[in-house]
Amino acid sequence: MGFPPEPSGRVVITGMGAVTPLGNTVGEFWPRLIAGESGIGDITLMDATDYPTRIAGEAKGFDPELYLDKKEARKVDRFIAFAAAATAQALEDANFPTDDDELKLETGVLIGSGIGGLIMMSDQTKRLWESGPSRVSPFLVPYMIPDMASGYTSILHGFRGPNTCVVTACATGVNAIGDAYHIIRRGDAVAMVAGGSEAPISPIGLAGFCAARAMTTNNEAGPKASRPFDANRDGFVMGEGAGVFILEDYAFAKSRGAQILGEVVGYGMSGDAHHITMPDPDGDGARRSMLKALKSAGLAPEDIGYINAHGTSTPYNDKFETIGIKRAFGDHAYHVPVSSTKSAIGHLLGAAGAVESVICVQALRTGVLPPTINYETPDPECDLDVIPNVAREATVEYAMTNSFGFGGHNGTLIFKKTVS
Repeated sequence: MGFPPEPSGRVVITGMGAVTPLGNTVGEFWPRLIAGESGIGDITLMDATDYPTRIAGEAKGFDPELYLDKKEARKVDRFIAFAAAATAQALEDANFPTDDDELKLETGVLIGSGIGGLIMMSDQTKRLWESGPSRVSPFLVPYMIPDMASGYTSILHGFRGPNTCVVTACATGVNAIGDAYHIIRRGDAVAMVAGGSEAPISPIGLAGFCAARAMTTNNEAGPKASRPFDANRDGFVMGEGAGVFILEDYAFAKSRGAQILGEVVGYGMSGDAHHITMPDPDGDGARRSMLKALKSAGLAPEDIGYINAHGTSTPYNDKFETIGIKRAFGDHAYHVPVSSTKSAIGHLLGAAGAVESVICVQALRTGVLPPTINYETPDPECDLDVIPNVAREATVEYAMTNSFGFGGHNGTLIFKKTVS
């Protein structure tokens, strides 16, 4: 297969895959998302009886044996299986030629995870205390480390281009796609498998986030517990899953006749330098991340037709992100639709930005903007157009997604609808 002599400078999306609490493929979850359904419910993956938070967004019905052989499916951590599933879907969607040895040398993998193999860590720690160190699995370390979603995917498909990982807490998915975008633009690969994967619903994971007091304890609300931008929001709901793109150099994608689902045109990053968990109260880190993305895309705020907000449903995040959007967009902040799809699927942590990027591309392709569900009581400090409760039809050329992580990591991506 021939490759362009120089990178075209443009990076397009040719395939998408996703595992989410509303369905285990893009085709399953998208109709439910825009219908206003919720994937939040009682935790079934573990006994949560003694925890303050007992609800989550689980990837119900996920079967790793659809993507891995039975032995491997039992052995790997759930976050690796999610990555394998989303990648297989994306490769099939892209009709990517996985049997071309020359292309495999020019194809890389960058799938991040905010935490990595928490279930493996939790299970093996329990085994250590109960049965001693000789009983700990030799697979603990390789299936716990966050870079193994990329490493395992590279091995599965024989991709020998750049093989790396991003770990920036809840900004991971956006940073992974953004960094892969730059890898292709500078010519280090003609194609990248890029996204995020997370499986945090485990005893130690749930305990840690409960101790941080960042999650809702309104268990009785169930599917209505995640309520971004609502005055009665009280914390996020943990979710799990993965989102993966096949990114390709534009000229290469055209040369092989690939479908083009959208284009990555802008990427911005910033640091809050403020607090280990709380966002910058002035929204300045968020503002600078969005402005950097706009500058890299050569766009003005008025060009953006939809923002998929970080919108976690915590009191501070939603208020401070609103401030950041107002400071970045000026008067246009009141005219651009902004929704948080975490209202429906919860917060997928390191996978959030990747799944929300898939949502942005779907919004551009279908002309339907997903709603912020569970929005009942307006908060005067979150007074943007949050697409309350019902999806909206709109022709949009550019969509933006924000992701912000513990430690003050801020990332923003901008996607374009059409490619000429």
